[in-house]
Amino acid sequence: MTHTRYAFIKAQWHADIVDRALEGFLQLIPAEQVDVFDVPGAFEMPLMAQELAKTGKYAAVACAAFVVDGGIYRHDFVAQAVVDGLMRAGMDTGVPVLSVSLTPHQYQETEHHNAIYRAHFVEKGREAANAALMITKTRETALAA
Repeated sequence: MTHTRYAFIKAQWHADIVDRALEGFLQLIPAEQVDVFDVPGAFEMPLMAQELAKTGKYAAVACAAFVVDGGIYRHDFVAQAVVDGLMRAGMDTGVPVLSVSLTPHQYQETEHHNAIYRAHFVEKGREAANAALMITKTRETALAA
């Protein structure tokens, strides 16, 4: 069965930056085909991705978060747990789970840095949409063979 729906999960920490990834995603995949879900932070994304993937409704699930270095090593642990969890969600469900999760080590909450990351998230959203479309097409071709 060909799926034409996609899920997009966004962490609300730094939503003004993270939400730009959805903008980029919607430049390539029509909004009518995308269900959007907000979660409190990056750490909550893997479970939500797994639950959405298990529904069988989605060709792929994209997840966006911005995990910043707050001067302690916590961000490294969170980022690693999130990426591992997203990969596991995809492997366990057989549904591609894509990460648009960035973890800059030199982020400063200035307008200059915010502008850079807002633009970067738009591009990363487009890249996630491209990946979602490509993996969907590749899987359809492989399964039809």
